[in-house]
Amino acid sequence: MRYLAIDYGTRRTGLAICDAAETVASPLSIIQGRKDLLKRIAETVKAEGVQAIVLGLPLSMDGTESAQTRLVLKFAEELKKYLDIPVHLQDERLSSFAAEEKLAAAEYSRGQKKKRLDAVAAAAILEAFLEEKTTDNDGTEAEPNGPPVSE
Repeated sequence: MRYLAIDYGTRRTGLAICDAAETVASPLSIIQGRKDLLKRIAETVKAEGVQAIVLGLPLSMDGTESAQTRLVLKFAEELKKYLDIPVHLQDERLSSFAAEEKLAAAEYSRGQKKKRLDAVAAAAILEAFLEEKTTDNDGTEAEPNGPPVSE
């Protein structure tokens, strides 16, 4: 199954995608701002043959919800109404830190790193989701790591 991961932000939204075998998660692109965000995500879903969304859920380090968590949950509801594919939530704690670590070794300027950070963070979110999915012991698909998105 092809998943599209989204690292939602009010200024920039990072996208990452996995291969059909669910083995490789790759940064895909950055969408600036909120204008036409749902439309651009829908275009990506269609162009890439995406079958489900993995949306990063920014919980506080102690696992509680924050103002940003509530924004993402609202965005998840918008996605579900706009797209006709499943939307999974994935705990994204430390995904930006992991992305910064990956980009630290690259020979990019600070500005170039900033432009790539959200897509690399989305790839980290997708990697965590795929890892949890494959470690489910009973052979069924693992539940998303976060509260369910209501139908």
